[in-house]
Amino acid sequence: MTEQHKKSSLAALTLAAVGIVYGDIGTSPLYTLKTIFDPEHGLALSEGNLLGIISLIFWGLTLIVSLKYVTLVLRADNRGEGGIMALMALALNSVTKAAPRWHYPLMLLGVFGATMFYGDSVITPAISVLGAIEGLEVAATGLEQYIVPLTIIVLITLYAMQRHGTAGIGRFFGPIMVVWFAALAVMGLVNIVEAPQILYALNPYHALRFMYENRMIAFVALGAVVLSLTGAEALYADMGHFGKKPIRAAWFLIVFPALALNYLGQGALLLTRPDAVSNPFFHQLGEWSVYPLVVLSTLAAVIASQATISGTFSMTKQAIALGLLPRMRILHTSASEIGQIYIPAVNWLQLAVVLLAVVGFGSSDKLAGAYGIAVTATMLATTFLTFFVIRYRWHLPLALCFAATGFFIAIDIALFSASTLKLFHGGWFPLLLGSILFTVMLTWKRGRELVFENLQKHAIPLEDFLSSLFVAPPTRVYGTAIFLRGESDGVPHALLHNLSHNKVLHERVVFFTVHVVEEPWVPEDEQVKVTDLGHQCYQLNVYYGFKDEPDIPKVLALCECLGLPFEMMETSFFIARQTVISTPGSGMATWREHLFVAMSRNARGAADYYQIPPNRVIELGTQVEI
Repeated sequence: MTEQHKKSSLAALTLAAVGIVYGDIGTSPLYTLKTIFDPEHGLALSEGNLLGIISLIFWGLTLIVSLKYVTLVLRADNRGEGGIMALMALALNSVTKAAPRWHYPLMLLGVFGATMFYGDSVITPAISVLGAIEGLEVAATGLEQYIVPLTIIVLITLYAMQRHGTAGIGRFFGPIMVVWFAALAVMGLVNIVEAPQILYALNPYHALRFMYENRMIAFVALGAVVLSLTGAEALYADMGHFGKKPIRAAWFLIVFPALALNYLGQGALLLTRPDAVSNPFFHQLGEWSVYPLVVLSTLAAVIASQATISGTFSMTKQAIALGLLPRMRILHTSASEIGQIYIPAVNWLQLAVVLLAVVGFGSSDKLAGAYGIAVTATMLATTFLTFFVIRYRWHLPLALCFAATGFFIAIDIALFSASTLKLFHGGWFPLLLGSILFTVMLTWKRGRELVFENLQKHAIPLEDFLSSLFVAPPTRVYGTAIFLRGESDGVPHALLHNLSHNKVLHERVVFFTVHVVEEPWVPEDEQVKVTDLGHQCYQLNVYYGFKDEPDIPKVLALCECLGLPFEMMETSFFIARQTVISTPGSGMATWREHLFVAMSRNARGAADYYQIPPNRVIELGTQVEI
C-alpha cells in the first residue's frame, strides 16, 4: 500500500470512528451542565462553582479519556480487539499459568463489567434522544407535552430499522457527527469570546479548590460530572472495527477539542447569563438556533444510540461464544462487513426496556440519576482487568503496574462512589438490569457445567468403544456421518442411538468438536485439526475465537487440503438434542435450575447456529438431569 493510500485509509477510518465511536460522549453536552446545576442537587450557580465544575469536566476528559483509555487501555488489545469481554479473555489467558487462583474472580469481574455495559446501553438511547428533543422546551413552552411521544416515535423507528442493518446509512454517520462536533466547537468559541475569564478553568487548581471548599455537595456534583465521561468505554470496545490510530486521531484532532470548547463555552454563557441554566446547551446561540439545533442534536443522539445498539449485539454474540448466554438467532445485515449483525430477541427486548425508561423517568434530568453508576462500574472493572494484563502478559514491574493502574482505580472509585449517591434517584434501574443479566449469565454457565458433569459421569471413552465396536463391526452403509461431540465428551449419544435403532454405521464417521478459545479470532489455517482414529473414523477439532463466525460448511471445505474431502449431498449430520430435567437436591438452587431449563428449551438449535444445511440434519433426543 502506498503512503498516499495509507493516509486516505486512515482519514476514512478516522471519519467513521467519529461517527460510531464518539456518539455517546459527543452528545453529553446536551444534558451535563443542566443536570449538575439542577436545583435538586443544591449546588449554587456562582463563578467559583462554575470554574470548579468546568475544570473538573476538562481534567476528567484529559485524565480518564485521553490518558487512561486512549493512551493506556487501547494498548491492551486482544489480537486487535477491545471491550470488556475481549479484555476479560485476555486477562484470563494471562493468569492461566502464572496465577491460576485469579481465574474465577477475573471471570466474575469481567461478566459483572459486561452486564453493567448492558445496563448503560439501555440508558444511552433514552437520555440522548430525550435530551435532544427537550430543546423544544426552549423554543416554545407549550411544546413540553410532545417531548416524550416524539422520543418514543424516534426510538421505535430506530429499533425497527435495525433488521435492515446500518450499511446504507452508516456512511452518513461520520460526516453528520463531524458537523455536530464543528457546531459544538463554534458555539463554544462564540461564548468564550464573550466571557474569556472562563479559561481560568483550565487550571486544575479550580477543580481541587471546588472539591475542598464544597466537600459533600462537590461529591454529589461529581456524580453528575460523570455524565461528561460516559461513552469512554465505547472507544475501547470499538477498537476492533477501526484500530487504535483512527480512534486516537479522531479523539485528539476532532472530539476532545470540540467537547472542551463547548463545555468552556457553556460555562462562559452561564457567567454572562445565569438565567440560561435551565438548558444552557440550547441557549448558546440565541432563539434563532434552537430548531436547527434540535434537528442536529436529534440526529447525533440517534447515531449515539445506534452505536450503543450495535455494541449490544456484538457483546451478546461474544457472550454466546464464551458460553455465558444460550444460542440465539443472529442475522447478518451486510454481505461484506462481518460485524454487521442483528439479534431480534435482543433488539426488541432492549427497545421495551428503553421505552420503559423514557416513560418511567420522563426527562433527561431524571434519567441522569440513572446514568453513570453502570458505566463507572464498567470503567472500574476495566482498570482492574488491565492490571492483570500489564502484570502477567506484559510482565511489567509490580511497582509500575500498581502505579499505572492504582492512580486510575482511585479516580474510578471516587466516580463510582459519587454515582452510588444516585442509587435511589434512578441509579437502581441499570443496576437492577445488570444484576438480572449477571444472574442469567452465571446460571447459564453453571448449568452448562452441570450438564457437562452429568454427561462425563456416563461417558464411554471413544477410543475404547471403537476398539470393541470393530471386533464385530456393524453393517457399513454408503456416505459420511458427522456426529457433533462436546469437548472431552465420550461417545456421542446420537451415535449410540443410531447404532441401537438403525443397526448400521456409515462407511466414513467423523466426530466433530468445536472449541471456543479465549481469543477474538483464530487464523483460518489454525482452525481445523484432523486425527485419524482408524476404520475410516476421524476426530475433527475446530477452533473458533469468540468473535469468529461459526460456519461448519466452510470448515468442511478447509478439510480437503488435510486429506478429508466432503461431498455435502453425501454427508449427514447427527445431532443429539438435549432435554434438560431439573432434579431437586443437587446442582443449583431450584429456581436457578428452572431458569436454566427454560433457557435451554428456548435456545437456538446447534444446526441453525452452526449454519448446517437443514436438509442434511438428523436430530436424536436425549435427556440430561442436573
